[in-house]
Amino acid sequence: MATLKYSRQREAIKDYLISTYDHPTADTVYLNVKQEHPNISLGTVYRNLNLLAEIGEINKITTPYGGDRFDGHTDPHYHFCCTKCGKVIDLDLKKLHWVNQEAEKNFDGTIESHSMMFYGTCGGCLKAAAENE
Repeated sequence: MATLKYSRQREAIKDYLISTYDHPTADTVYLNVKQEHPNISLGTVYRNLNLLAEIGEINKITTPYGGDRFDGHTDPHYHFCCTKCGKVIDLDLKKLHWVNQEAEKNFDGTIESHSMMFYGTCGGCLKAAAENE
């Protein structure tokens, strides 16, 4: 792959993602980066998010609850997605390396890594439900 030309806007997008653990949507990234770069377009944000994900500088997290989420923290880790509010949260969970070996037992090939999403109800939604009862 050719060397990627430096872009202030791309760097601002990456910096924003590294500064947050909220796993924002592209729209949220756009609204935050637009404060520093008022001329940036939503299309530019989408293109750069996809490019950064493609080259491995950020993670793109697909959820069933609308819109991809983006994570500037590329170290291997697991995520939780709330089925009530759609929030994506990092899980503080020891890496499950044995999953690769277990999956490989039933696969004609080599498994190098895995990603895992856990689903349920987040603490905020549980608290809100309890307060409404």
